[in-house]
Amino acid sequence: MARSKSPSPMSRPTQGGFTLAEVLVALAVLAIAMAAILGVVSQSVHTTVALRDRTQAMWLAQDRLTLHQLQRDWPAADTTSGVTEAYGREWYWREQVSTLPQTDLRSVAIDIRAAENKENLAHLVGYLRKQP
Repeated sequence: MARSKSPSPMSRPTQGGFTLAEVLVALAVLAIAMAAILGVVSQSVHTTVALRDRTQAMWLAQDRLTLHQLQRDWPAADTTSGVTEAYGREWYWREQVSTLPQTDLRSVAIDIRAAENKENLAHLVGYLRKQP
């Protein structure tokens, strides 16, 4: 019977794998990529929220102008402001009514803000005609 030889340490096949340094470099690259992706997602969410707010503000401005038209209002040339509850929050509006050279027209400029001292999210100018 022949004796099997055990392989010598020098002739053992090397096992494949990563060194600790390679794993750490791969993790560092992955962390940088994930941080960049999170930054892009965060910016996308911020942009989406801003667009939603501007769209809702424009809808409110259009609603206010349509309300004047449906009620056949003939407002005095003045500036008024108020608060409206819509879409689960408060919106601050300001209307500036101006007379025009044509005696049967009024200009109505409507500004909508999400908070009292913040920038306008919507600005709409419409015209009302005096009904006979």
